[in-house]
Formats: sequence, C-alpha cells, structure tokens
Amino acid sequence: MKAALRYQYVPPQQLSVGEVPQPQPKANEILVRVYAATVNRTDCAVLTGWPLAIRAFTGLSKPKLPITGTDFAGQVEGIGPEVKDFKIGDRVWGFDDTGLESHAQYLCIATNRNVIKMPENASYEVAAASAEAAHYAINFVNKLKVTPGQKVLVNGGSGAIGSASIQILHDLGVQVTAVCGTKNVERIQAFGVEKVIDFEKEDFTQHGEIYDYVFDAVGKSTFFKCKRLLKPGGIYLSSELGPWWQNLYLPLLTRIFGSKKVVFPIPFNIKASLEYMKKLIEASKFKPLIDRTYPLEKISEAFEYVGSGQKIGNVIIDLGD
Repeated sequence: MKAALRYQYVPPQQLSVGEVPQPQPKANEILVRVYAATVNRTDCAVLTGWPLAIRAFTGLSKPKLPITGTDFAGQVEGIGPEVKDFKIGDRVWGFDDTGLESHAQYLCIATNRNVIKMPENASYEVAAASAEAAHYAINFVNKLKVTPGQKVLVNGGSGAIGSASIQILHDLGVQVTAVCGTKNVERIQAFGVEKVIDFEKEDFTQHGEIYDYVFDAVGKSTFFKCKRLLKPGGIYLSSELGPWWQNLYLPLLTRIFGSKKVVFPIPFNIKASLEYMKKLIEASKFKPLIDRTYPLEKISEAFEYVGSGQKIGNVIIDLGD
C-alpha cells in the first residue's frame, strides 16, 4: 500500500510517499481502507517533533510511528475475531493526537481506541475535517460554564479550531464575535455570528465590546493584550502555550490575583468529542470549513501549506482510488 513515510523528525520537504506492507488486524482490531484524512497543526508537530514537548508522546529521539497522520475517515474491510461492535462495510472515523499512521491507504486500529461509526449524512471528507480541530474546540467549551446569551470573542475564526468553536457556541445559544481576515469575512458571517472583526482593518483588542470569554483559537494573541476585552470574572483561553509558555502558569497566577482568569484547555476524551460531533453533523448543525484538497502523492506540499500559516479551516488528503 502507499503511505507517507519518514523515519526521523523532518521538515515537510523530506516527507515521502512509498510502498509498505498492508497491515493485518489483530484480534481486537479493524482494518480500515482510508479515504480521507487531514493535515493539521497536530500533524505538523508530529512530523517535525516541534514543539519539543510533543516528543514525550511521539518518541524522544525519533518518531515511534514511521507513517504520519492523526485522523481518518474510511471503511472497514477486515475485522479481528474479537471484534463485536463493527462489521465489514461500516464507515468509520477516528483521531488520536499522538498518531494513527492514517496518511496511508490502510490502517489497523483497536476498537477500544478513538474510532466510531461515521455520521450517516457525512462524506469521508466532512468526517475527516470534523475530528482534530473540533475536538480542540469542544475542549475550549467544556472547560467553561457556557450559557445561552453569553458573549464570546473567537480570534482566528477562519481557522479549523476557530470555525468549529463558532458553530459549537452558536448551537449553545452564545453570541459570537469572530476575528478573521478580509477574504474570509463573508464565509464566517454565514456561520451565524453576531459580528465579524476584520483584523486587517482593525485591531480587535482595541474595540469597545467586552466579553464573558475570549477564545484565541490560533494562539497569536496573549492574555495581557486581550484582558481589556474581558468582563470582571471573564476568562481567556488559547490553543497555544503562548510566549515563554505563559498559558501554563497564568491559570494559577490569575486564580490568585485579579478577577479575570486564564484557563488552559488541556484536551481529553477524544471519543466523547467524536460522539458529540456526530450528533451535530447528523442534526445538520455543523459543517467543517475546508480550504483545499491534496492527493497523497502531494502530501509534502500539504504539510508546507499548513505550516505556512496561510490555511483556513481544514486541509484534506484524498486517499480514494
């Protein structure tokens, strides 16, 4: 089978596509023919081993898994003798932020890991694009006591995490203000936001509104820049560690000093996120933002594009015939 391969931590240009043996399912595993996956920020970290903290999970000196990929959508083509909950022909999707070797035509995954049946009304591309970023978006929301009518600002509204956060918050009855670039304003308005701030024309940290929460879904701002946007008791969250990893220690400091807080949304329970997203998709309440699609043969280009910071939403790898 074809797969994206590297045996050391490398830049995107050194990722190659080669032939490797097709895996065979163990007793508690399913064999999945992968039809779609994404290249995302998590994948970039797993590919390059940067930031260094990722290596605690993916391998200290070299990657534990030679094939890249953390999410997938595909069809079950084989099952181990102990598998009870899946059958051949089931459409399935999954995600694991430490790696699934999903940038390949086939993968095997144990049924007790983060894999469930796909939403019935979703294509493989939609399912793949509703895993990684949506999981992080859910873990923004579930760290808070979000109630209808509250006001949230989402910085990076056209990113994969930001656009997912907007739709999840909108479903919860929250008033959302999104920040994005000029070319994406209309696309983000279509998600039902209250307001869109074009960061190319206005510094969003200087406008007059205040919010219950600020979600920095791209990690390009800081608590200190956004503090003026928060109500007393308001909370700032970021998808990144921040300068000098400040988002790890600010939650403790702001708990002691001041009324405005920082929460670092450590993600957990991926399977619960998949189940949540399945319900939203089946209820037609979520549509992932998709930027562009690459074939597997051009996956290094996809990694370069994602790493450039130019993408909006999700970048898909098409592994179909």
